[in-house]
Amino acid sequence: MQVEQFNYDNKIVRDFGIATVIWGIIGMTVGLIAACQLVWPEVNFGLQFTTFGRIRPLHTNAVIFAFVGNAIFMGAYYSMQRVLKARMFSDMLSKIHFWGWQLIIVASAITLPLGLTTSHEYAEMEWPIDLAITIIWVVFGVNMFGTIIKRRERHMYVAVWFYIATFVTVAVLHIVNSVQLPISMWKSYYVYAGVQDALVQWWYGHNAVAFFLTTPFLGMMYYFLPKMANRPVYSYKLSILHFWSLIFIYIWAGPHHLLYTSLPSWVQSLGVVFSIMLIAPSWGGMINGLLTLRGAWDKVRTEPTLKFMVVALTCYGMATFEGPMLSLKQVNAIAHFTDWIVAHVHVGALGWNGFMTFAILYWLIPRIYRTQLYSKKLANTHFWIGTLGILFYAIPMYWAAVVQGLMWKDFTPEGVLKYPNFLATTLEILPMHMMRAVGGLLYLSGVILMTYNLVKTIKTGSLLADEPAEAPALEPVVVTERAQHRRLERKPLLFMVLSLIAILIGGLVEMIPTFTVSSNIPKIESVKPYTALELTGRDLYIREGCVNCHSQTIRPFRSETARYGEYSKAGEFIYDMPFLWGSKRTGPDLHRIGGKYPHKWHYDHMLDPTITSPGSIMPPYPWLIDQEISYKYLTAKMKAMRNLGVPYSDDEVINAVEHAQAQAAAITKDLAANQVQVEPTKEIVAMIAYLQRLGTDIKAAPAKKEEAAASNGSN
Repeated sequence: MQVEQFNYDNKIVRDFGIATVIWGIIGMTVGLIAACQLVWPEVNFGLQFTTFGRIRPLHTNAVIFAFVGNAIFMGAYYSMQRVLKARMFSDMLSKIHFWGWQLIIVASAITLPLGLTTSHEYAEMEWPIDLAITIIWVVFGVNMFGTIIKRRERHMYVAVWFYIATFVTVAVLHIVNSVQLPISMWKSYYVYAGVQDALVQWWYGHNAVAFFLTTPFLGMMYYFLPKMANRPVYSYKLSILHFWSLIFIYIWAGPHHLLYTSLPSWVQSLGVVFSIMLIAPSWGGMINGLLTLRGAWDKVRTEPTLKFMVVALTCYGMATFEGPMLSLKQVNAIAHFTDWIVAHVHVGALGWNGFMTFAILYWLIPRIYRTQLYSKKLANTHFWIGTLGILFYAIPMYWAAVVQGLMWKDFTPEGVLKYPNFLATTLEILPMHMMRAVGGLLYLSGVILMTYNLVKTIKTGSLLADEPAEAPALEPVVVTERAQHRRLERKPLLFMVLSLIAILIGGLVEMIPTFTVSSNIPKIESVKPYTALELTGRDLYIREGCVNCHSQTIRPFRSETARYGEYSKAGEFIYDMPFLWGSKRTGPDLHRIGGKYPHKWHYDHMLDPTITSPGSIMPPYPWLIDQEISYKYLTAKMKAMRNLGVPYSDDEVINAVEHAQAQAAAITKDLAANQVQVEPTKEIVAMIAYLQRLGTDIKAAPAKKEEAAASNGSN
């Protein structure tokens, strides 16, 4: 038997590991600043680039794609080479992948605070960055499949299955969710509108969690946990069942983010059913991981890497039980839009993704540097600080969510809202948000402690950039095994195709009827397109990230219609590109804000929110009053909208600027009559035009006088 000698590439693993740590500290620091702003809004330092609305997407993208993304590539590049018995297909592609990914992160870190955003959650980057992501993802895929094809191990280990599913599904998700019509270098509109856009976004958003934050980490769990415990994976058969059921079922569950909205009820029901089914494969993976530790639990007491792994798997189990429970309509009715969602997401992100990343770093860095970890004591200290950080973060958020859910729905014996002013709830939960910030600080402190430990470890060793290895050459053999899956593991391209089919079915079943059957989105004759000035104001609303705090969809509950007005209809959103339903209410819903207050109220509210809402944690937006409206691309925007099906006339497109200026003049005239002097060229005027338009296309029954009076100043 011929034995081939080759070298593993540890340098690329080291590079992704360093990037993981650096971006982790940056992303978590931004998150801590954002958390503090929900108690002390002045922490934005009076700058428009650091408001919560702009840095919240910076935080989420930095943690997901920079910290977790680099961790995925670190773990995948290390484990793939070893289970496939081959160096990565191309050192050049590895370098292009690494540096391309870092440039994408830097571009995102620059553009998002500038307000260059699509507003799609977890996909806020504009189209040039989306295009770059596509290119670099293809580079990663070519490198991965090239390595698989030249492997010296006939069967693909379970970790590789999850890497293949990750590559295929993220590619599909990213492409479908990024179909946009560019207006300029940094502005585009989604081709989907309203309900359809919401379905595509949460099909993407939920499955980005599934196939970027879950499946690659399951692949790494299947490789690194047995290595750390020096035990084989508990069950090969369970891993097969876990893999195929997970990737098939997960893709259907996205609509559970849109329960009680104007999404067709049949799609919502599909999302609920498959979300409940998800418990089985998710817990199958957790059980397979924890039972791998059978006979090795004594090591958990002494090995910090195993401590992190056990908590990571536990958090994975908690999050994947909690998700299906949140998809139950009775639970969702209370929990959605509250801080429960924040707690749920962070149990997964901090516990599952964060702790597994830390475990891998502690295990991997000493090995590629041929040394021992500098201090197990510091690693154990990090474990306890990090665990306390998760508890101090999650428990107050759960507590806050219960308070929010109960206060929002509480009625007096007389049948009116007990807390009609939304701000009352916000002020009630401020102590919980302070504790959340403490939890974030503890968690970040643990990461900094880990960084010190790893730097000291690196200094005591030297990088084994090209690690010598040997394995027998892969020779063709006659297939004698009866096990079908064993045979499938020999055919990576077929494996990829079957994975693709498994993940396409759910999306196609949910999306095709929603897009093609007109009865899913009944038309409303009174709904008209936005005027040129309103469209400009909407783009400013998107730029400022207002959707991060305010929803624009009223659910058909007594508590919501009493507080906000008539519940939202599918036909009202047919010209909304993108949709702006939001996923969290830090402030009140705005779908019926139009006409509720005079122009001066909105002017004062943007100048200083405490003028209209004493105690508000919303930051002031004085730059809207100082900055000039840009009409540079307005005609192009109107043309693009018309190309996407919005029925603008030739006059509305050709004379868009003149129409916008005329509407701005009317608004400033009204403001002047109320002792507010502002030029019609200022951004605040366009913002007021948009806010005053919201929810005015349909005529609903007027709210009771006492409820309308009580809701005054609810922002």
